[in-house]
Amino acid sequence: MSTTLHIKNMVCPRCITAVKQVFVNSGATIKEISLGEVELDETVDEKVRYKISGELSALGFELLEEGRSSLVSKIKSLIIDRIHHNQEELAENFSTYLSDQLHHDYSYLSRLFSSVEGITIERFVTRQRIEKVKELLFYDELTLKEIAYRLNYSSPAYLSTQFKKEIGMTPGEFKRLHRPGHNPLDSI
Repeated sequence: MSTTLHIKNMVCPRCITAVKQVFVNSGATIKEISLGEVELDETVDEKVRYKISGELSALGFELLEEGRSSLVSKIKSLIIDRIHHNQEELAENFSTYLSDQLHHDYSYLSRLFSSVEGITIERFVTRQRIEKVKELLFYDELTLKEIAYRLNYSSPAYLSTQFKKEIGMTPGEFKRLHRPGHNPLDSI
């Protein structure tokens, strides 16, 4: 009987590698691993679960109990994966995407996310998109118009407005900074 465990703060491929190593060291057989989730071939007893939880915590991750927190973690993982690790354009809006992926009504997901995180899903999506914009501006490989198109903004002007509102400067001002930096995904 397989078991799916949910891990908070898994935001990149390196996180997957680190989490995988913790499970391998514990002797657990991983069936599949992705951002925010580890599916095991078998159930895990409490002693092993406690050990895994401690090792994950030491690396900055958190083993979530099934329920509200794990669903919020799934929402965050889907958004982060879609914005930061997926090159395909999102053909639908995030509300439809999340509802389809998680098999819940969006209004329920939205209320749950807001109650647990203290911000709306839309605000979280905006923050993630702005972080991606900062990254793309830093590497200076795309124009603002290309960035706006890639991240599904209606126009470069709208992207600029959201960027200024979030960061306090325009994308052009940000680009002129020599070392703009961006925040780690798990701290946003």
